[in-house]
Amino acid sequence: MLSKEGCCNLEGYELVRRAIEFDSPERLPFYQDVLPDVPSDVIDSWEMDRAKRGWFFNQGSQEDDWGCIWQRTEKDNMGQVKIHPLEDWSRMKDYSPPDPDDDYYYERVTEELDKAGDRYVVLTCHFNLIERLHMLHGFQHTLIDIYRKPDKIEAVLDLILDFKTSMIRNVRSRFGGRVHGIFFTDDWGTQQGTLIDLQTFRRFFKPRYEKLVRAVHNANLHFILHTCGKVTRFIPEFIDLQIDVLNLQQPRILPIEEVGDRFAGKVCFLTTVDIQSTLPSGTYQEIRKEVEDLIRYWATPNGGLIVFNYGDGTAIGVSQDRTQIMFQAFMKCMSSRTWH
Repeated sequence: MLSKEGCCNLEGYELVRRAIEFDSPERLPFYQDVLPDVPSDVIDSWEMDRAKRGWFFNQGSQEDDWGCIWQRTEKDNMGQVKIHPLEDWSRMKDYSPPDPDDDYYYERVTEELDKAGDRYVVLTCHFNLIERLHMLHGFQHTLIDIYRKPDKIEAVLDLILDFKTSMIRNVRSRFGGRVHGIFFTDDWGTQQGTLIDLQTFRRFFKPRYEKLVRAVHNANLHFILHTCGKVTRFIPEFIDLQIDVLNLQQPRILPIEEVGDRFAGKVCFLTTVDIQSTLPSGTYQEIRKEVEDLIRYWATPNGGLIVFNYGDGTAIGVSQDRTQIMFQAFMKCMSSRTWH
């Protein structure tokens, strides 16, 4: 539980906090800033992700501060890493990560905070343990070397973890109680299952997540984890780690009813209608039906559900009318009295 020090009388903040902590919010919170006629209870800043070398999500082909070279695909999206600075392990001896204490990563956040008002404030911190690892070493090489070169993998993971925990320390010291949650990203799933087995996750990644979660909680912040794919097998691990919020954007493949039966009330879900199936290609009625299923199976009378908007409809082929239909369906169920 977070203390309310420095956050009293913040209606937007309080609503989201209650949903995360199962403290009976008055309605469903909304994590969106696209549609003006829909509540906007969260402000989410991505400013810490900007790179001094030029990379950002809308900048096309650039190098980021870890030395990863990104290239855009044919679609209008952030692209993917094509050149990996640690693909060859011999480069490790001369490699230096970015400086987490550099003022550059925090100087634009203050302006974002000044726009927050009484809303719940999230700082997004993309590409964490598995994502940054395979961006540095290459996806295929990473999956192979977890078994062939485990000492090298652990060395890179510790380097990443040190950077992330130092960033959390900076957030706390620079912004105090003005920030309420950190949004981390690590895509752990394919369409069929998780990238690695449980034993491997528990050896390499779970102990480092424990340290990262502890750093976030010690800073009096919520830990929000985005992860895509069929990650049902890892959800008990995330709950055991005391991750506060799971951002699951492909609920249909989990599937919805199973996840609700097993985990509703144990972790807060930040979710949307499935961004790879229902939202881009389902009928309006199918969108509405999935909203009903999410509320039926994932929400509880005490909270545990926050409505999420993917944000970049162009990248996933979703027109604004479909987003509007989804939000309208959620808004019909905003009152906690109608969740069940």
